[in-house]
This record gives sequence, structure tokens and C-alpha cells, in this order.
Amino acid sequence: MIHRVKLLLFLLVVSIFNVDSQCAMCRAVAESSKEAGSTIANGLNTGILYLMSFPYILLFFAFLTFYFRKKYN
Repeated sequence: MIHRVKLLLFLLVVSIFNVDSQCAMCRAVAESSKEAGSTIANGLNTGILYLMSFPYILLFFAFLTFYFRKKYN
């Protein structure tokens, strides 16, 4: 149990750091297309949100599975 708490605290500390995950060229293209009136930047943002949602959905179902297994066993 103590190891899990230490791991959780470590993950929380590591997750505080700011990380830039978009390459410089992608950012430049998105900014220039947005200034020009194109919707490429909006599509890029929607794609990022779409890809970002799957890990949270998987975690949600993992926690539900863990909760119900612990509750009914």
C-alpha cells in the first residue's frame, strides 16, 4: 500500500511540469493558417481533443472495473 502511495505522489509531481508537445513546424502552419482565415487550426485542435479523450475513457472503465470487482468480491 505504501508503494502505491509513493508511486501516486511521484506521478502527481511529474505531471506538474509544463510540456510542449507540438512541433515548431506544426505550430507555425496552424498559426499562419488561422491568420489567413483557414480552418486547419480548428481541425488540428479538434483532432488533438479527439486523441486526448481515449486515455481518459480507458481510465474511466479501468476504475469502474476495479471498483465493481472490489465491491462485489
